[in-house]
Amino acid sequence: MVASSPGSAILVGKSVTTADGGPVWLQPRYGNRHGLVAGATGTGKTVTLMTLAEGFSRIGVPVLLADVKGDVAGLAVPGAMNDKLQARIAEIGVEGYANEASPVVFWDLFGTLGHPIRTTVSEMGPTLLSRILELNDTQSGVLDIVFKLADDRGLLMLDLEDLRALLGVVADERKDISTSYGLVSTPSIGAIQRALLRLEAEGGEMFFGEPALELADLMRTTTNGRGVVNILAADRLILKPRLYSSFLLWLLSELFEQLPEVGDLDKPKLVFVFDEAHLLFEDAPPALQQRVEQVVRIIRSKGVGVYFCSQFPDDVPDDILGQLGNRVQHALRAYTPRDQKAVKTAAQTFVANPKLDVAEVIAQLGTGEALVSTLQDKGIPMPVERTLIAPPRCRMGAITEAERAQVRTGSPVGAKYDTRVDRESAAEMLAKKAEATAVQAKAPPARTREQDDAEEGGFGQAVKDAVFGTKRRQGMVETMAKQTARTVGSQIGRQILRGVLGGLFGGRR
Repeated sequence: MVASSPGSAILVGKSVTTADGGPVWLQPRYGNRHGLVAGATGTGKTVTLMTLAEGFSRIGVPVLLADVKGDVAGLAVPGAMNDKLQARIAEIGVEGYANEASPVVFWDLFGTLGHPIRTTVSEMGPTLLSRILELNDTQSGVLDIVFKLADDRGLLMLDLEDLRALLGVVADERKDISTSYGLVSTPSIGAIQRALLRLEAEGGEMFFGEPALELADLMRTTTNGRGVVNILAADRLILKPRLYSSFLLWLLSELFEQLPEVGDLDKPKLVFVFDEAHLLFEDAPPALQQRVEQVVRIIRSKGVGVYFCSQFPDDVPDDILGQLGNRVQHALRAYTPRDQKAVKTAAQTFVANPKLDVAEVIAQLGTGEALVSTLQDKGIPMPVERTLIAPPRCRMGAITEAERAQVRTGSPVGAKYDTRVDRESAAEMLAKKAEATAVQAKAPPARTREQDDAEEGGFGQAVKDAVFGTKRRQGMVETMAKQTARTVGSQIGRQILRGVLGGLFGGRR
């Protein structure tokens, strides 16, 4: 049975399971129950994503999705009617179809194809940063210590220069820090510094700094009530899988931590599309995968729907796959044992439809066809339907540089994010402290009062010595004076004596 249409439901396509099949809808009130779009390359996954994004935007729900190949940007410009498109519209029975653009804001971590997206090192946190830098457990532990030290000393870590400055402090004070926080080895510090150099060489330093992204700017609606479609340019980013997946995971975690609980709404507050989802889970440590599962499980109560897109449904772990209520499965070709396993997994994830052999049909689907199951009344998934996917109203392909520039010119957030801000943070504060220490080291030591008194006494004594001579010279003068006095006294005495004696004995002469 094909679900009936509620007032603002999103048309996914038309069922062709039976000759009289009707439209297949995604109901907005279950849009926050997450979803999966899977299928082999070239089977129409991107067009399905564009149809869903456009549908959410039309009912006032903002969307964030990555543009891996460059063709999702077509949402920003209206499409062009042709015979093939007209035939599909007539076959599905799309009412009121007209080519139109969606309100789009372009973003780019590298700031080339859209507004820069930045966060601070502190907001990223040591766990995700360790994954981006590809650190081992020991090196990750040292990075934890760096973050703790920054918190304890009140040092802001905004960009990679701040992180490098803190690593320098840890290296200089390694013994004391090892005692207080845990063992820090010089090789681990060196490994982190080398990883930072690699990240900078790849352009990753553009991601860290200010102004940092505010989530409210991803949840905008236009004056006429359309949800803004935020398109992240990921053609370069996808070449750095860990940076790509860690960035999207950080963004998802920020939504989880900052948004309030709202329960079940009439429609989501935001739809988050995670393309190339297998990159999120490849080589992810168990703690990180557990974090993803926790976020996906709980974030729906904050009004956010997460839609994963990948080639195979088993690219997503079972604990997360079981939480994805809305499913769109495009064709899979069972050429290899891996493909055959994926087909079996996909068939088992749908609610059975007695009119369909799902495992057989998956291999027979043409481009633009899919097996679809969405949540209906009371959150019950409908039986799987073979569905012709409805075409989007925008351009199904890339846009020109001039068209992109025109969209960016009219962006409501360009003035806020296009210019980088560099305020005082850990690197500047530590540099000032080092400069003050160097100046103090060169200055003469502070004088005590006793030294001043001694200096004052020495100056007075010098004046006295200049006038009266030093004590040694005074002693020499006194000695000479005494000797002179004795000599003079003796001479005078002898003269007097001779005079007296001469007078006494003169008569005898």
